[in-house]
Amino acid sequence: MRKKIRLGVNIDHVATIRNARGGSHPDPVDAAILAQKSGADGITIHLREDRRHIRDEDLVRLKKEIKLPINLEMAATKEMLAIALKTRPNAVCIVPEKRQEVTTEGGLDVVKNEKILCEMIAKISAKKIRVSLFVDPDETQIHAAKKIGADIIELHSGKFCHKQSKTEFQKIKNCAELAQELGLECHAGHGLNYETAKIISRIPQIVELNIGHFLIGEAVFDGLAAVVKKMKKAIN
Repeated sequence: MRKKIRLGVNIDHVATIRNARGGSHPDPVDAAILAQKSGADGITIHLREDRRHIRDEDLVRLKKEIKLPINLEMAATKEMLAIALKTRPNAVCIVPEKRQEVTTEGGLDVVKNEKILCEMIAKISAKKIRVSLFVDPDETQIHAAKKIGADIIELHSGKFCHKQSKTEFQKIKNCAELAQELGLECHAGHGLNYETAKIISRIPQIVELNIGHFLIGEAVFDGLAAVVKKMKKAIN
């Protein structure tokens, strides 16, 4: 029997709603606590350069108020590196970031950015923080992630979720298998809903799914606790 797949709940868009009014409600930390009580296995947050979602103080409070591991998504910048080293989340997921994008549009080009990523990974790993790289399902990028010392790769599942084609699913499956062969832990995320998450969870090498926008959107209708429980059931 395969090990149950973990669910990382991304609470960014609770912060998005809060920031629309500039106040303190709804509180993303309260959302994290509720997700924890409802069976989430981790909390994911993306601290963007423009702070459109999570704020610095949210990360500090999360470290103090929840017991679940925190997965900090961040760009490969000196500012974000300093924040990660200071706050020491359980894991850091390095992602590509463009200020003008609505959401992350693709995976990190590990090959092109090998030098800077290698230097960052060494500094982060020295603090006993696990390092994940958010990449497209491309075997060249998987090999590069292993070469520069990443612990984890998170496969961008957006194209599969948009098209739900056998070709895109096979790319993810092949890369997950390669990651395991290379000794890399394999996660997946982006664009997942109940249906697509259930399909992706059938790939045994993938041990964690990180899901945010869909869960927060569904929570408007069904409540966050019910949605987290329903997603956990779908993927296991």
